[in-house]
Amino acid sequence: MNQTWENEALCAQTDPESHYPEPGGSSRDAKRTCLACPVRPECLEYAVTTEQYWGVWGGVSQHELRRLIRAQRAKAAA
Repeated sequence: MNQTWENEALCAQTDPESHYPEPGGSSRDAKRTCLACPVRPECLEYAVTTEQYWGVWGGVSQHELRRLIRAQRAKAAA
């Protein structure tokens, strides 16, 4: 990954482990970081477009992200 938006991402300045919680773990801290991030929309778009199934991206949990990816696939198939 060498996206321009990544240079401005707040998660690059935090503990990367917080954005990849263990199963059943909390994504609260990662989401809090994302909410303050100036490139949140770009991050979320990247995650959905490239089907990033793991981790917190653009302020959404892994479960929410998978739902968005499925919706994007369905839209593309229609």
